[in-house]
Amino acid sequence: MGAISELVNIRSGALEVELVPQIGGSLSSLRWRGIDLMRRLSDGDREAGNVLGVAMFPMTPYANRIAGNAFDFGGKCWLVEPNNPPEKFNVHGSGWQHAWTVTEAGTANATLSLDIAAGAEPYSYRAIQAFGASDDGLSVTMTLTNTGPVAMPFGFGLHPWFDRDPDVTLQFGARCFYLEEPDGIAGDPITLPPELDFAEQRPLPGGWRNNDYGGWGGEATLRFPTRGAGLRIKADPIFKHLMLYADPTKPFFCVEPQTNASGAFNRGGWDDPQEGVIVLTPGESAAGTVSFMPFALGL
Repeated sequence: MGAISELVNIRSGALEVELVPQIGGSLSSLRWRGIDLMRRLSDGDREAGNVLGVAMFPMTPYANRIAGNAFDFGGKCWLVEPNNPPEKFNVHGSGWQHAWTVTEAGTANATLSLDIAAGAEPYSYRAIQAFGASDDGLSVTMTLTNTGPVAMPFGFGLHPWFDRDPDVTLQFGARCFYLEEPDGIAGDPITLPPELDFAEQRPLPGGWRNNDYGGWGGEATLRFPTRGAGLRIKADPIFKHLMLYADPTKPFFCVEPQTNASGAFNRGGWDDPQEGVIVLTPGESAAGTVSFMPFALGL
């Protein structure tokens, strides 16, 4: 991606949201009462068009990795290309690596769209992100439409990045935990052990974590005591999974609501409702909303 100039700002009350549509249809900042509640895109990363530096990008037409860069569906083997070197495998689909079109922009609302025709990848789709700012927070409604000629498995999600303050805590409910295999691939789900459970708020783990939490309850709460604020994430039931990425050597972490389980496409996940894969016939759509609601922390 080249240098970026187009910005879209929406706001309501104390909430300020900045979008960078040409950098993967992403957020560059989410601020409330002047407090950054997602990692802010730096000037250098903005100028470079670096999507890996944004506050949040969309995952579409599926979330997370395709092992072996191939999956079998409908009696055919579908191939995808590696898209995040030096990683071996395609990750998060293609939406985050394209410029999106602004189709609506108002004081408190903006809509971005992306149309992809099958070429190097097997998917033809139209994706829409509708952003709405209110006094309660930011809502993001994602809509994904299969514009191709055959039924295909789909998924979508959002990939926010958060500053890893030393005192940050995380809290959410889930039912299972997917083991991690080499090269970031999600493996088998296991019953969620207490050591890995975030049902009660707790600090981020001291070790590496790159895992899908399945059977997610649709809510997650982040607290940043040093900043005096927290962020509540609420998602529609279509978002059955929450991905946690936390590397203790990095100054950030990620909590990613997504519809499909990580690795589901390589497990034939369309036969298991818990895997969350959405099979869309030509012209069919799926949609869901995630809300990010700031709140003040008491002294």
